[in-house]
Amino acid sequence: MSGLTIASLTEQSELDLGSSHWMEIDQPRIDAFADITEDPQWIHVDAERAATGPFGTTIAHGYLTMSLIAPVLNELFVVDDAVASINYGANKIRFPAAVPVGSRLRGRLTLVNAEPVAGGVQANLRVTMEIEGGDKPACVAEVLIRLRGDQ
Repeated sequence: MSGLTIASLTEQSELDLGSSHWMEIDQPRIDAFADITEDPQWIHVDAERAATGPFGTTIAHGYLTMSLIAPVLNELFVVDDAVASINYGANKIRFPAAVPVGSRLRGRLTLVNAEPVAGGVQANLRVTMEIEGGDKPACVAEVLIRLRGDQ
């Protein structure tokens, strides 16, 4: 139990919800993402060519990094009385640093604020995807989640 409820969300601002587990960004994960998204750009999937490129190795797709926000939310944003949690969108997404193959990422989650909407509450969450040992985050996103309770 997280202790968060739909009613309590609107009383919170800049609430630190912690950090997720570390996630390994290995080449099979990058290759699978390239296959499923039909984005086989060499910087992601061709280790030999990428070795002579700007990062010296293959790097994860920015959208792969962004997609890992989902497990961060599932792990850290638990609202006890929510019967539905709906991804409503994002206000801002940035990719300050590349993610080299072999890196580990985790998400740091902050509830920026929440406001009532028809049928529930809309939460504005800031997710910072940190690279283990990195100076800059891989991704910073402001995402919107709509929560519905029993009605």
